[in-house]
Amino acid sequence: MDTIELAEEITKIAATQTINITGSEAVLKALIAEGVKTIFGYPGGAIMPIYDALYDYENELEHILVRHEQGAIHAAQGFARTSGKVGVVFATSGPGATNLVTGLADAQIDSTPLVCITGQVFAHLLGTDAFQETDVINITTPVTKWNYQVTDATEIPAALAKAFYIAGSGRPGPVVIDITKNAQIQKFDYEGYTPCNHIRSYRPKPIIRKEYIEEAARLINSAERPFVIFGQGVILGRAEKEFKTFIEKGGLPAAWTILGLSALETAHPLNVGMLGMHGNYGPNVLTNECDVLIAVGMRFDDRVTGRLDKYAKQAKVVHLDIDPAEIDKNVKATVPVWGDCKETLPLLTELIEKKDHTAWLRKFAEATEKENEAVIFDELHPTKDEMSMGEVINVLNELTKGDAVIVTDVGQHQMVACRYAKFVQSKSNVTSGGLGTMGFALPAAIGAKYGAPDRTVVAIIGDGGFQMTLQELGTIMQYGAAVKIIILNNRFLGMVRQWQELFNERRYSFVDIQSPDFVMLAKAYGIAGQSINERKDLKAALTEMIEHDGSYLLEVMVGKENNVFPMVPQGCGVGEIRLR
Repeated sequence: MDTIELAEEITKIAATQTINITGSEAVLKALIAEGVKTIFGYPGGAIMPIYDALYDYENELEHILVRHEQGAIHAAQGFARTSGKVGVVFATSGPGATNLVTGLADAQIDSTPLVCITGQVFAHLLGTDAFQETDVINITTPVTKWNYQVTDATEIPAALAKAFYIAGSGRPGPVVIDITKNAQIQKFDYEGYTPCNHIRSYRPKPIIRKEYIEEAARLINSAERPFVIFGQGVILGRAEKEFKTFIEKGGLPAAWTILGLSALETAHPLNVGMLGMHGNYGPNVLTNECDVLIAVGMRFDDRVTGRLDKYAKQAKVVHLDIDPAEIDKNVKATVPVWGDCKETLPLLTELIEKKDHTAWLRKFAEATEKENEAVIFDELHPTKDEMSMGEVINVLNELTKGDAVIVTDVGQHQMVACRYAKFVQSKSNVTSGGLGTMGFALPAAIGAKYGAPDRTVVAIIGDGGFQMTLQELGTIMQYGAAVKIIILNNRFLGMVRQWQELFNERRYSFVDIQSPDFVMLAKAYGIAGQSINERKDLKAALTEMIEHDGSYLLEVMVGKENNVFPMVPQGCGVGEIRLR
């Protein structure tokens, strides 16, 4: 065969491997190639070609039709948090895309991997204020890890490959791919999908520096009062086992941020509780007594540190993080340990000495006993007639044995649930941490159930937050998502009311909220439920909810003016935590 014949043969082979498809079909082929099974979305004019193509892919891709685009992105967040995979969202242009912004901001600050695909007007209409046109790229730039606008179908495979790689690698985050309508309907010669595993100038994992590992080990080995604080980075890095081995070898007491909750089983003897504004007494007070503070996969946000000028000033700080931007951002590190904690923790564990720190651990136990006497016992076992949020969580723990996924909204119930929920496995706590988004829990619980279909998923929501996204009961109705919903109803916007009581002389300004009959509302959506207001009915009602085949709504009427304590008042240091 001569050179010309060989070239012709290669061309023929290449031609058989090339197919002519639309940009919309290329989108769906990319999702399938990335292993996507579930999409949360809402159709509209600018994304209609992709939905038309989806009609022929129903056997390969399951699409969940939510009732609002915010519901779609929170559901995708819940899915990502329980599955460990990238969540996927479809939305149309204009209001469809802008309705994603709250969820994008939430996912960005909580490091949740998402790929959001939005439709856009035809390319020739860009910048003309066409019907349902918004500048999605500039609107979402501050709240995404990366975004990109596709105006030509040939860009779609590479753009989506890059999107999935960026969203899921390094410190995860949300990505938006905005695709103009002409690119969706345009046909092109499709040569297959190649996943992305490298982008020039993007380094998802910083280079691990051996000298910093060694220096950190020396500090830990010399410490008399070492203290570990850990965040969601342990979960995102799939480093739960490595983390446990690390603290067990060093005999290191460890406390968690609310996003780090469930990375270490709550009953572990070295788990000393929750950090932050409504965290446990011991971890907060003893932060200012430790001599070496070891931060793993957390970012020293203000709810954890309180006043920075009063935070752990006596301690040497070792900070392990995959994102170099977090090192020294809020708290100056004595030793920065850059890298993926799944890789850095074993290196550090190998160099630290085996210790038990018995006397230091006893101080945490004494602080827990003090908090138990002042706060915890009364919260979990109240003697007054009205029920407390804490006793609901306590009975739920008894029934689930700590094996449920608990999804919380934002407010008093969130803090109570995070304080008292018990967990025996990772990826069990789903909440809105950094942004504090009311309305998060109901749609996130739907997504969490798709991400962990074999686990019991319980959404714990306040009466205020529930009314922000209650339309997603329609999604539960349509798809039969077996989500268990507990509304802790105190007839107030409770967290704001607590602040107004403590700091504004009980000037309750617009926090008294009225609600519909939640049980009747659930019934209208075909969801079983009941409302209780007496303690004697609590255990039976929770048992019925858990054992019910399908979704269930339980409203529990709790005390109107119960407060969440301990509490670090705003503007105070963690050592100034109030028990009452």
